Amino acid sequence: MGEEEEEEEPGDENLSKLRPSEHGFIKMDEQQKWERGAELDQSHFCCSICLDLLKEPVTILCGHSYCKNCIEGCWDQNEEKGTYSCPQCRETFSPRPVVRRNNMLAQVVEMLKRTGDQNASPPADLACAGPGDVACDFCCGTKRNKATVSCLTCLASYCPVHLKPHCSFVVLKTHQLVSATVPLQEKLCTKHNKLKEVYCQKDQMCICYLCTLDEHRGHSALSAAAERAKEQKQLIVSRETVQERLEERVEELNELAQALRDFKVWNHYVVICTRANSNTLCYCSNHYRCVF
Repeated sequence: MGEEEEEEEPGDENLSKLRPSEHGFIKMDEQQKWERGAELDQSHFCCSICLDLLKEPVTILCGHSYCKNCIEGCWDQNEEKGTYSCPQCRETFSPRPVVRRNNMLAQVVEMLKRTGDQNASPPADLACAGPGDVACDFCCGTKRNKATVSCLTCLASYCPVHLKPHCSFVVLKTHQLVSATVPLQEKLCTKHNKLKEVYCQKDQMCICYLCTLDEHRGHSALSAAAERAKEQKQLIVSRETVQERLEERVEELNELAQALRDFKVWNHYVVICTRANSNTLCYCSNHYRCVF
């Protein structure tokens, strides 16, 4: 048997090509691969509860990862039941698992954040929601930011900060976004808690699609968008009619004003002629007296 070859220990030259990591040393080219890995789709590193990049990521027993505050807040709501489940796969745990920080995942998320910060546009101005404003559904605390957009798919309203996932991830880009002018609760059916997307022509009101199967069964109905387009067309026709009538009234008013001006001019002319005739008549009368 030959002599066993001794493992070569990293010298100074090799150490310069190594960088420390959590589990020892990794080579520089591997570190560069990690940095290039930050260009991956960020949706793989988002919390499924808050839909944002993981903050203090923890991995539970089933293998899914969440923000520490998100999963603990979710489990706090089930404290009375005594059973705790994964929001994604619904696997239950009892007793409540102790969550620990996933250091490796935290490093990847930190790289993603640094890469995103370099390419990100300046943050939008934020304002606290006032009494008449729609508040962001994902802001925590007593002072929530003013929501600028509502998602009709998620049935939630977002401020510019929490709207970023809808602008970044392909899955969320297909959602229907509208301006957050009124609270979403006003657009939901109070009975079925569904979006009112159908217009009942018989009762002349917006309903959800489940209402068409219950108390509005058999009623003539169409989509709320179609009814809105129909009403808008009628409104345009009515506005054009009113505009034409207004123009006619303005023209009639101008004619009356011109007639009034002409009357004043003619009246002034008559007064002048009357005075002139009166003076002539007086002159003739005086001349007649002198002759006779």
